[in-house]
Amino acid sequence: MAVREILLLGNPLLRERCRRVRSADTSSVQSIINDLRDTLQHFRSQRGFGRGIAAPQIGVAARVIYVDYEFSGAMLNPRITKRSRKKFLLWDDCFSFPELLVRVERSTKVDVEFEDEAGKKKHISASGGFAELLQHEIDHLDGILAIDRAVDSRHIILRSEYEKLQSDRPRSL
Repeated sequence: MAVREILLLGNPLLRERCRRVRSADTSSVQSIINDLRDTLQHFRSQRGFGRGIAAPQIGVAARVIYVDYEFSGAMLNPRITKRSRKKFLLWDDCFSFPELLVRVERSTKVDVEFEDEAGKKKHISASGGFAELLQHEIDHLDGILAIDRAVDSRHIILRSEYEKLQSDRPRSL
């Protein structure tokens, strides 16, 4: 139970494919879950955003994510079993490159199978922002980062520049 350092873009551990978790009831897995929860909460309190985090972001090559958005808790060995054909575009951000925003395309709906913190098999259907979050975090488990999903190289921007451009836009009344 500790706030862990978040690995940043360029760290080779972020590019590794993570190993499956064999059993949820080990102290090491429970420790990973607690560290992910604590790190997510700390990051959110410091930066003002954050809905999920994946184990490789704290240097652990295990298929574990922790989300706090429409569902709160750990997902072990999550796997997308179905994706909608319908897609949407959004500016994505990531704890591992918090100063960047990346324009990506994601499925509007996904079905995900996973094991909960007690090792019980679960299934979830997610749409919109929750679907996007699950796709982002599960990508991390396969060594895929949001920048790999950028629409093109012109759709990567510093957060400060994005905010400046947004504030320069005229507002409608």
